[in-house]
Amino acid sequence: MSNAVDYMDRSYWQGTIKMSLSKFFVLCVLHRKPMHGYEVVQAVEKTTNGCCSPTEGTVYPVLKEFETGGYLVSHPEIHQGRQRKVYTLTDKGRDAFQVATNAWLEVTEHILASRNMSQTPPSNSDTPDGATCCD
Repeated sequence: MSNAVDYMDRSYWQGTIKMSLSKFFVLCVLHRKPMHGYEVVQAVEKTTNGCCSPTEGTVYPVLKEFETGGYLVSHPEIHQGRQRKVYTLTDKGRDAFQVATNAWLEVTEHILASRNMSQTPPSNSDTPDGATCCD
């Protein structure tokens, strides 16, 4: 029995993308306003139109990692008799969001260029002029 990855399976690529983008979109939604964990889950799903739908089991470890790294802070809040943590980005978290945005935009440009290359006959060059990705 083989455990080989099927790179023709769209769900493989979607899972990889979701894993990679979850941290980005957590920063993205918290960049807008402070939120509690479940609200972060809902906001990411809404922001991405369901493309990136992290579970609470995915989001809470990310929130903890960001808090440990100083990218966000949390404070308790009582809502309808229940205590929950509300997360707020720090300046370091806002800076990280800008760095992440720039990195994802650069990669997106290369993905679009690659798609365009796959729709045209091959040329003498394997990459677009000046292309540098994932340096």
